[in-house]
Amino acid sequence: MTPPAGDGSPLSAPVHGHGFTVPVLRLGDVLLVTLQGELHDAMAEQLQHDVAARIAQSRVTGVVIDISGVEIVDSFLGRVLAEIAAGAKLLAARTVLAGMRPAVAITLVELGLTLPGLRTALDVERAMELLAADPRDGGGSP
Repeated sequence: MTPPAGDGSPLSAPVHGHGFTVPVLRLGDVLLVTLQGELHDAMAEQLQHDVAARIAQSRVTGVVIDISGVEIVDSFLGRVLAEIAAGAKLLAARTVLAGMRPAVAITLVELGLTLPGLRTALDVERAMELLAADPRDGGGSP
């Protein structure tokens, strides 16, 4: 993978809290955020701030949030994911949510959460392809 573009930022800067770490990896022009297990409210808010800071610092053009390791998404976490995408958009980065489990998708629909500003992909590989396909809007079908 491509190292940071001379901005001095590390390839990986984990977010710590509540006994676990959320890895935030830089892969070329994309930040990969991998969520595993339950993300507590304070940790989710910290992640939101940290991702925005990393986007501004490293000037990436995309963010992939991998939630394949998340079994439950409540309304708060859904809102945080949407806010991460909205903040990324204001910082000129596109966001793709990857690896959503069917039960999580059903829960989001039941909660009425449409996650505006978030594109979705079945896995991280497809999310990276979406970001690479069309730098203007994140790719996808016409």
